[in-house]
Amino acid sequence: MSFPYGLSLFFMSVIPGAWRRTAAGAGLLAADGTVAPTIFAEMSAAAARTGAINLGQGFPDEDGPSEVLEAARDAIANGANQYPPGRGVPDLLAAISEHQRRFYGLDVDAGSEVIVTAGATEALTATLLALIDRPDDEVVVFEPYYDSYAAAVALAGARLRTVPLRAPDFQPDLDQLAASVTDRTRIILVNDPHNPTGAVFGREVLEEVVRLAARHDAVIVTDEVYEHLAFHAPHTPIAALPGAAERTLTISSAGKTFSATGWKIGWVHGPADLITAVLTVKQYLTYVNGSPFQPAVALGLRLPDSYFTDAAATLARKHEILGEGLRTAGFTVYAPQGGYFTVADATALGGEDAAAFCRTLPERVGVVAIPLTAFVSEGRRHEYSGLVRFAACKRVGVLEEAASRLAQFSV
Repeated sequence: MSFPYGLSLFFMSVIPGAWRRTAAGAGLLAADGTVAPTIFAEMSAAAARTGAINLGQGFPDEDGPSEVLEAARDAIANGANQYPPGRGVPDLLAAISEHQRRFYGLDVDAGSEVIVTAGATEALTATLLALIDRPDDEVVVFEPYYDSYAAAVALAGARLRTVPLRAPDFQPDLDQLAASVTDRTRIILVNDPHNPTGAVFGREVLEEVVRLAARHDAVIVTDEVYEHLAFHAPHTPIAALPGAAERTLTISSAGKTFSATGWKIGWVHGPADLITAVLTVKQYLTYVNGSPFQPAVALGLRLPDSYFTDAAATLARKHEILGEGLRTAGFTVYAPQGGYFTVADATALGGEDAAAFCRTLPERVGVVAIPLTAFVSEGRRHEYSGLVRFAACKRVGVLEEAASRLAQFSV
């Protein structure tokens, strides 16, 4: 396979007119040409204004392991405050390679097959900019999808094709998936465990993605930031499946695993030629980032297995507390299989229009959530109109108080 770097599209994207077309295509501009506010910013502002508990945005309200935090302090004190190497600090590159072998049996060359990025979002954006080369290139994603996907695909100049995930299990229909992947498909983008639905894709789904990618000569890009937060079975990366590694770029980050979302330390690994293409673009985005945090993340990736299993078990218990509160309030709850978020149906509570429902929640009961329609394309919003996403990555006491407030619906 050949993998053009798409640099012409990357440099074109910084021209004001091209940026405006890209932003408009991704729904980022309001009618008057100004940057449109996101529902996330709107709901966070509502939480601040009303004192509501913010279960909208997915960031923890407690810090990660003390030894990881201390390693960052030590790195700062010992002078790790200048530009790190372009690919990343060698010890972190080695730790990522060790981690992939330890948990998944994957052989990753730390010198040529992995780079450190400014979080998973930059890894994804750099990957799309690197690999999209033709105006008719398509990127297939599962819908609902993390909100940056559409913007990054538009920025790269590609077309977004979506495969719906529907309640109650949010697994894709394999026939619809097969129909969506064609010879125009450049990338199949898989987020597993999935944000926002909390789904973990079954083996047959992952195998079908690999089969279709091989059939249509596509690249598989995986967003696995919740890899250590799967609740019922160990995470299976697509790259570990037969025939997948040679065409897969695997993306993850430290933010979710170590409750350090503000550090923005991510990575991407895969075949050396693909990684070189991504690095070619990445060096013109952030260049490098997070020098003192990189050795801290290296230490974190080497923590004992008990840390990772305990983190998943703790989050699963938090979801149970949140889910119990939502059921008591009258929501229909779709229990997640992994990740930060629980999806619930508010239709029985008058929430047929989830966006309008979420805008009333802060003042009605003192809780903030996000409508699932924020994660779907305009043409499919009616299919998800009653669904709401709640973040469970908060302290137990906060979730218990949120459950108590939501109980007002049942009074």
